[in-house]
Amino acid sequence: MSEPIELTILMPCLNEAETLAACIQKAQQGLDRAGVRGEILVADNGSTDGSVAIAEKLGARVVHVREKGYGSALRGGIEAALGQWIVLGDADDSYDFSHMEGFLQKFREGYELVMGCRLPGGGGTIIPGAMPWKNRWIGNPALSFVGRLFFKCPARDFHCGLRGVTKAAYKKMELKTTGMEFASEMVIKATLRSLRIAEVPVTLHPDGRSRPPHLKPWRDGWRHLRFMLLFSPRWLFTWPGLALLVIGLALAVPLSIGPIRIGQVQFDTNTLLVAGMMTIVGFQVLFFGLFTKLYCAARGLLPDNPQLRKLLVLFSLERGIVAGVLIAAIGLGFLAAAILKWRAAAFGIISYPESLRLVIPAVTCMTLGVQTLFSSFFLSILELKHD
Repeated sequence: MSEPIELTILMPCLNEAETLAACIQKAQQGLDRAGVRGEILVADNGSTDGSVAIAEKLGARVVHVREKGYGSALRGGIEAALGQWIVLGDADDSYDFSHMEGFLQKFREGYELVMGCRLPGGGGTIIPGAMPWKNRWIGNPALSFVGRLFFKCPARDFHCGLRGVTKAAYKKMELKTTGMEFASEMVIKATLRSLRIAEVPVTLHPDGRSRPPHLKPWRDGWRHLRFMLLFSPRWLFTWPGLALLVIGLALAVPLSIGPIRIGQVQFDTNTLLVAGMMTIVGFQVLFFGLFTKLYCAARGLLPDNPQLRKLLVLFSLERGIVAGVLIAAIGLGFLAAAILKWRAAAFGIISYPESLRLVIPAVTCMTLGVQTLFSSFFLSILELKHD
């Protein structure tokens, strides 16, 4: 019986005839140099330029992936891989597959996701001309910063195209995306599932193709950012909602009593109206964060959150109904006071600032009460058990 394959070097391919041969030959050198039993696997995504014939002639195994997209090609390749460790990288000759030792060392140390790092801060190198300036100085640093901030990911280079993953870790991640977002999804889910992540320095070379790359910097950059936002309800909803709510209340409470003067600037009922709007929007955005976290946890998109579960135990439907009614009642109290003031003026013209100082808190509180009431019902619906 033949020995099991330890390492698969996987290359997604879509019309890479110009560079595929060089990549396969370097991968063969990498396997020989590392002294590891491995295979070279090309996940072809519908090439029409002879790439498949080139791969087969050089002894690489080819798997045909019909579903279009970068993520689809990689998923199809990983699922077909025979190795317990899989190193994946683009077939454009921008990465040198002849140096696999760093990845193998990390795998043998028990790491489950091994990211290449092109950045000098992580020991990597970017050869001049290998990366467009907007990617090097704007896109990659910004997206990597967001990824580390949102998810506490240890990787410095969040979107390096050369990375390794164990077959077992891939199954744990349950990756779904089909496009360029696959790169973000892999790192995010590895972090959320507390997998062991390491980095190894790599060198990015100018790719060897005469045609433009498949990557569209602005479009694909937005797709990565959008994906990270959708996977981080805390940053998309909770923190903005909390900021709006706190600032709104900090302004609304004192302005409900009387005007505030700071230096030569006086804040009065116009500011109170804006503060009421901020309070209402912030309050609803916070609920959106709760809805999203609960939905994502139920669908397996995000891991279960113990703190959220404790909060939901305290925030039952019945308590939500009572809280909504009480908040709305406070608003009705303000409204009643405004009507009495109007009545004292024989339902004629009353002082404009003083009436708004009652009406704005009334409308704000009644809106918050209704939001609380119906949001409590919606949270209870999301918590319903289903098969």
